Amino acid sequence: MTSRHSRILDRALTRLKLRQLRLLVAVETYGNIQNAAKELGISQPAATKMIQDLELDFEVILFSRTNRGVIPTAFGETLIRHGKLIFAQISCAAQELDDLSEGNSGRVVIGTLLAASTSLLPAAIDRLLADRPKVAVKISEGTNEVLIPSLLSGRIDIVVGRLSALRYRERIVQEKLIDDRIVAVVGPEHPLATKRNVTFGQVRPYGWILPPLETTLRRQVDQFFINQRQYAPPCAIESVSYLANRALLQSRDLICLMPREVTAQDVGNGNLARLDWPVPFGQTPIGISLRADGSLSPAARAFKTALHQVAEERTA
Repeated sequence: MTSRHSRILDRALTRLKLRQLRLLVAVETYGNIQNAAKELGISQPAATKMIQDLELDFEVILFSRTNRGVIPTAFGETLIRHGKLIFAQISCAAQELDDLSEGNSGRVVIGTLLAASTSLLPAAIDRLLADRPKVAVKISEGTNEVLIPSLLSGRIDIVVGRLSALRYRERIVQEKLIDDRIVAVVGPEHPLATKRNVTFGQVRPYGWILPPLETTLRRQVDQFFINQRQYAPPCAIESVSYLANRALLQSRDLICLMPREVTAQDVGNGNLARLDWPVPFGQTPIGISLRADGSLSPAARAFKTALHQVAEERTA
């Protein structure tokens, strides 16, 4: 006897059309079938029939009808999510074909968090280009809240940065590269720049540059401040821009928490100073986040290998 899964899969492989998936995505976007039909250049009855055919083929209800339009059911949200991933993969395939026609040997789109962007990432890209000089590389910087959804949708191939607890753990695979810790840095002229054995009591009068609210590090910082008798900084700037942070540290008596790996070069050449205050939180691995389905292009696989090679050399 044919299983329900096999029956639906057979229908999907023989009858499902990309136009139907485009319609589902458009209906989610507009919240009604009429506007979605206009986007695809078809009539509303034709759009309704396409949705009904999908519901029959998949044996589920994809949308709930309301007075204000339609909203996806759990089944609809699932099919729309996979549809978006299919379109993203098609777009990546088209881009990769275009890159090949232009003489590039593939393409990799990298999402990076601050922790990996100044040292580990450039070294891995340099190694990738040494082996594959014609690979097209695109880098997008942001927080996990921005990068992980782009990874899941297929717009990004791989995310490199601090590994943290994820809401999408069942759909994400993480691989550790190196361990890093958070350090407090200041400008070279800061009153505490040359002090030894700095205490939090000495730190209290100064303002801070803090990571965004949605990050794991910020939650750790906020909890630490609460434990310090509800400490509230006299000045707080929220920023993930390394260049802006460095300029602010050099012009004002602020304190910033950043991964040691990120600040190593500027501390070494005197642009910044590492505060001699042991940050009591924030040690975490830096690594790779990938889609659990394992769908990587040859260029992305080569970049992943380069990341592991660079990390192994640094920990050897």
